[in-house]
Amino acid sequence: MLTAPPPRYDAVVIGAGITGMYQVYSLAKLGLSVRGFEAGSDVGGTWYWNRYPGCRLDTESYAYGYFALKNIIPEWQWSERFAGQPELFRYVRYAADRMGVRPYYQFNTRVIGARYDETANLWRLKLDQDAVGQDAEVTCRFLLSAVGPLSAARMPKIPGIDAFQGQSFHSSRWAHDKDEGSGAINFTGQRVGVIGTGATGVQIIPVVAKTADQLYVFQRTPNWCTPLGNHALTPELTEQLRGSPESFLKFIESTETAFPYRRSGKKGTEATATERQELFESLYAMPGYGIWLSGYRDLLTSKTSNSYLAEFVASKIRHRVKNPLLAEKLIPTNHAFGTRRVPMETNYYEVYNQDNVELVDIQEKPIRSIVAKGIQVGDRLIELDVLVYATGFNAVTGALDRIDIRGCAGLPLRDAWADGPTTYLGLQTAGFPNFFTLVGAHNGAAFCNIGVCGALQVEWVTEMIGRMREQGLTYSEPLIEYQEQWTQHVYEIYSKTLLAESDAWWVKTTVNSDGSLRRRALIYVGGAPEYRERCAQIAEKGYEGFKLL
Repeated sequence: MLTAPPPRYDAVVIGAGITGMYQVYSLAKLGLSVRGFEAGSDVGGTWYWNRYPGCRLDTESYAYGYFALKNIIPEWQWSERFAGQPELFRYVRYAADRMGVRPYYQFNTRVIGARYDETANLWRLKLDQDAVGQDAEVTCRFLLSAVGPLSAARMPKIPGIDAFQGQSFHSSRWAHDKDEGSGAINFTGQRVGVIGTGATGVQIIPVVAKTADQLYVFQRTPNWCTPLGNHALTPELTEQLRGSPESFLKFIESTETAFPYRRSGKKGTEATATERQELFESLYAMPGYGIWLSGYRDLLTSKTSNSYLAEFVASKIRHRVKNPLLAEKLIPTNHAFGTRRVPMETNYYEVYNQDNVELVDIQEKPIRSIVAKGIQVGDRLIELDVLVYATGFNAVTGALDRIDIRGCAGLPLRDAWADGPTTYLGLQTAGFPNFFTLVGAHNGAAFCNIGVCGALQVEWVTEMIGRMREQGLTYSEPLIEYQEQWTQHVYEIYSKTLLAESDAWWVKTTVNSDGSLRRRALIYVGGAPEYRERCAQIAEKGYEGFKLL
């Protein structure tokens, strides 16, 4: 009787961002043979690819990354409350060196296919042809995806998109020197167009507006934007804001999203108008996501409570933008406050008071085409030298869709998830044994502080694989009934919030047979503490709901 040959690696990790590096480190520490594959030429993930002007964290620096992991980089001192991309890139490279994970990675290598071999119980990976002189195909027992929820760039479907003869970039593929931080382009004397006013566009626009001869902002839908409130950090101020990493970690692990904010026990509908005004003013002045993630507990469940805050923020926009008609164009009317990601801004609204900045409302007059010299909007040709696509990502599942992942009987993952993801804990899908999706669909990290919630998943999966190894087990797959229960739980919780009424990046929209639209949540909004507790209970019960062989 023939015996199937063993896999080349015990585990393969796709991606070298914050989560991927920690997963490689944890599995190697466990004693497994590990290989990491990364499309870029260095570690960093988000902070390697995104180098556009103004790129920075909207998470407090001291609450991000590996701050609570002992013996890695507890000594790192951030220079700003919300670090910029150059500092973040230095940080992740330093972290990689401290963890010693670089030797485990093969860079400039994209995984383009992954097929589960049922006979041998292993995954066969196909690598792109750019990996010259290196492995073109490898095998592994466990396959772990750490591709990130926002890594598959989305370009708009505009006629003539390849016709433009000036410089053009998607925000996540900005031209840069591989060893430097943010890409530097001198916009002096340039006519620049930025398409998109989401979180990325809102960071880019104020920076470009400082030097561009003329900046045209092409806006389809405005977003609720609030002040970032960035400032310098000293060791003394960091200690004052955070305290010890251990106690701070315990605090943020107790909050819904692992950010340093906790909602009030009071509802907005229970407060007086004066109380609401005072609270909203304090939250608006607070750095970071406090206005979104703290405040009244019914913000995302009560339209009335939400309208109080939305009107307050609208009043701030009207106050900051001098032209009343223009201010109204910058105020959202199609979604409630916080039902899409809230862009954190620095002098964003003041930009529209500058003579060299024009808002182009493409909801009113859509873009007809992109031409050699610029953009045709209605009958008007707007001539440009530089064109920036701040058009976001095919979120959460988009990066996996780019890989031809096939499970049992050759079933493609994109087909299995055609109507929306089906998972157990957001970590595994039936029919795809030994395949784990970190910070992916339906788990507690995509709508959370990734540095903290991603670490939870890495540690949980590592412990699971470690226990399997101790018991001589090599096969893990969720049971259908547990998968269905978890998936339904994800959708039910989401449907009870105002989030269900918006088209945010964390929603997948499909068309039913009758032509109606069906929205599927790609994230879990039950809260980080509940997710953490559920994962712990499942592990304590011998990984209940998983078929282990």
